Amino acid sequence: MTQLADDITSAHRSRTAAGLLLAVVSAASFGLSGPLASGMFATGWSPGAVVLARIGIAAVVVAPFGALAMRGQWHKLRTHARQVLLYGLLATAGAQFCYFAAVATMDVAPALLIEYTAPAAVVAWLWIRQGQRPTRLTVAGAGLAALGLVLVLDLLSGADLAWAGVAWSLAAMVGATSYFLISADTGNGLPPVALAGAGLTIGALALGALALIGVLPMHASTRPAAYATGSVAWWIPLLLLGFVTAALAYIAGIVASRRLGSRVASFVALLEVVAGVLFAWLLRDQLPGTAQVAGGLLIIAGVVLVKLGDPPPAG
Repeated sequence: MTQLADDITSAHRSRTAAGLLLAVVSAASFGLSGPLASGMFATGWSPGAVVLARIGIAAVVVAPFGALAMRGQWHKLRTHARQVLLYGLLATAGAQFCYFAAVATMDVAPALLIEYTAPAAVVAWLWIRQGQRPTRLTVAGAGLAALGLVLVLDLLSGADLAWAGVAWSLAAMVGATSYFLISADTGNGLPPVALAGAGLTIGALALGALALIGVLPMHASTRPAAYATGSVAWWIPLLLLGFVTAALAYIAGIVASRRLGSRVASFVALLEVVAGVLFAWLLRDQLPGTAQVAGGLLIIAGVVLVKLGDPPPAG
């Protein structure tokens, strides 16, 4: 009996470790998107065009694997059609477009901070809707991570807020919250790659429809994108945005959320901000300061506290 308990504990730890690794991969992949996209914005690309291309490429890559993963059980997509639609419209297309729209009208730092109130929104949602009251360690971890974000984003020096940008950032926060909640749902029976493929396809179709009717401005350019390491052909960052920052990021994020739960996964995803700072340094020559490094360490400490405060699995 003791051996069985030890085996279960070991399996749980292994599952958690794998989930944390995948969550870090997802966060790092998502963090690469901003620096890559900024090089394209400077050449005349609009946020809508970048997001549509990014999601469209990812959909082409992931959807076939998602179809294979369904193994002919298409009734699961019909049964959970509402959830899949919400994932495609809110968690995929909505979150990405709203974030880029916010960055177009305000500083990146406050836009990211507002969007990344999503982990707190996840905790609040689980408390209100499912009665999952956060522990003191979870609350302490949330506070520590929030303080870390303030330092990483250098908000202590003051930031110029634009109300339109604030509204777009809050909309992006809603999309990010839905991403963590839906990704962590293991009760729908949908394979992670199938959910990602369906969501990316729906998101691409929705954005494409908005572009066709003229609601979503679409501007693109074939000029080389300039980065700190030199100029590259326009299609290189575009493919990286589709393959790495969308396809890989979403699949890894969904699998991680199902292994860790929406609350822990959402806090680990805060590392996206740290990854974004590091990639901005490498690609845009924006060197992080001492306060930002200290903030990154606080975020990691906050994630650890959140994990320690996470209730053990039932059974």
